[in-house]
Amino acid sequence: MVVVFKHTPVLLDEVVTLIDPKEGETVLDVTLGLGGHAETLLKKIGARGVLIGLDADAKNLAQAQVRLSVLPGRKEFRHANFRDLAQLDLPKVDILFADLGLSSPHVDEPGRGFTFREDAPLDLRFDRSRGLSAVLWLQRISLDDLTRALREFGELKDARRLARKLKEGEMNTTFSIVRAVEAVFGWKAPSVMAQVFQALRIAVNDELGALDALLSSGPTLLKSGGRMGVISYHSLEDRRVKQAFRVLTTAPKHADTGQDLHPADYSPLTRKAVVPSDEEQHRNPRSRSAKLRVIMRRTSALS
Repeated sequence: MVVVFKHTPVLLDEVVTLIDPKEGETVLDVTLGLGGHAETLLKKIGARGVLIGLDADAKNLAQAQVRLSVLPGRKEFRHANFRDLAQLDLPKVDILFADLGLSSPHVDEPGRGFTFREDAPLDLRFDRSRGLSAVLWLQRISLDDLTRALREFGELKDARRLARKLKEGEMNTTFSIVRAVEAVFGWKAPSVMAQVFQALRIAVNDELGALDALLSSGPTLLKSGGRMGVISYHSLEDRRVKQAFRVLTTAPKHADTGQDLHPADYSPLTRKAVVPSDEEQHRNPRSRSAKLRVIMRRTSALS
């Protein structure tokens, strides 16, 4: 039996306005999740449109298929991580969309280990069919590398002390991590707990490495006039998206004169990140840190 979670897609109106899906277009949603954004995009591209949906989480993928099966249009679903875009033999598309946030089941289903508010096995993988669980990852990583992950991905000041604590005992459950954080940070522990779990999750899933792969391969899949939109949720992600999009939308310069050699192959559709309205943030607190950036492949670019 497939249990369908309630899911509220973030920045939905802004995504539709900026990405501007049209009848008969092909959409590649590389973070299908529970299909919230894809549902609206499918309605826009209609019966002649094509949706290709990817998700690293097989359970999410199954739920999205149920949700989207009632809508017209050709649909293709793949259990895959967007880090592997270059190897998936995908066609050129009109729209590529990525929502980098956690899906509702990751947060609301304690057994996944993503929440520190309930005790559960410490897994933290999006795709539980591959890679190391957080338990095994913690056992195998060196003290120096763990310190670096906590400092860089969680922006923790006492990363070294916490890393030593995490390496001391058996960290098998979410509450074992909570107790270690409390032992190191004392009364400050509640204020850093989310940062600790974020750091572990990013490291276990190599999220930033996957994002770099997406930002490298994704734009090459766009047809002439195609649009790519990415929603990020913390500065580590948004910084990468911003820098990658800036490079793509900047014309190459002559080494000696500094003159533009030719127009950039891509143009920005967002001059700065688009953020949720106050009303959306109130309605859906999980949207508060979301930032949307969109680029378009110029019609003069090779397709």
